Amino acid sequence: MEYLDFELPIKELEDQLDKCLIIGQESAVDVTNTCKQISKKLEETKRKIYKNLTAWQRVQLSRHPNRPYTLDHIRALCGDTFLELHGDRGFKDDKAMIGGLGKICGQSFMIIGQQKGYNTKTRQYRNFGMPNPEGYRKALRLMKMAEKFGIPVVSFVDTPGAFPGIEAEERGQGEAIARNIFEMVRLKVPVIVVIVGEGASGGALGIGVGDRVYMMENTWYSVISPESCSSILWKSWDYKEQAAEALKLTSADMKKQKLVDDIIPEPLGGAHFDRETAFRTVEQYIMKGFNELKDLSTEELVAQRMDKYCNMGEFKE
Repeated sequence: MEYLDFELPIKELEDQLDKCLIIGQESAVDVTNTCKQISKKLEETKRKIYKNLTAWQRVQLSRHPNRPYTLDHIRALCGDTFLELHGDRGFKDDKAMIGGLGKICGQSFMIIGQQKGYNTKTRQYRNFGMPNPEGYRKALRLMKMAEKFGIPVVSFVDTPGAFPGIEAEERGQGEAIARNIFEMVRLKVPVIVVIVGEGASGGALGIGVGDRVYMMENTWYSVISPESCSSILWKSWDYKEQAAEALKLTSADMKKQKLVDDIIPEPLGGAHFDRETAFRTVEQYIMKGFNELKDLSTEELVAQRMDKYCNMGEFKE
């Protein structure tokens, strides 16, 4: 397990507990009370740290290398029922965007999402979770297919942003994201969005418009990353903590501003500490959202979705 800088007190106590258990096994010394005391202190330290996380610490948790990614969620929720579909029928298949058909609790869904890599090789293969225009066009093709057959859509958002390279711009990155937003608003089937990691800017919005938008507890959703915001305002990355606070990008901030519908609670320490519990909770929220939407007529569904996005934000004439 890898630890972030603010988690080091937890690592120290866990190392102490391991040493204590080894001493107890290798000698005749009774270490039961000592182990109990360390365990108690460990639990208290965890609660103290994770109940008072800053915005920047939540950003760090959302990027934790052990955190479950989109494919982990899909495998846990769908098992062997997931059938991946490839290509945008225009340019090529984008490995940063995955999509396909799968069953969650016996109900068929079209599942799309951004996928990051686990090591250097897979990160390059997945382009660090940054889709190109063909990735968004592939997602749109699959959503349109789902609409044709009356299959609800589930979208997992986890991206540091859409790929900003010159070749992506040449192929119409902005148009591809704008087209997805336009089409998702009027899609005739239920759309459930779950932010499972980073939700950065247009890269997230390209598959992030839905009837129900849920954020996992230790994730973020914003128009810009704290580092980029710090670079623009202060010409340096050193103020990323201040930028994170000012951007109001945490799940609690988003819920308060009514930009997301609900927060999916995570196990103490984050989703990577207890993956099974995290997967079960995500499944419950997806099915809860689907059950609320499945009996609505197409007209009601689209009208509600449009009203929801029209009511976001404030303006004065």
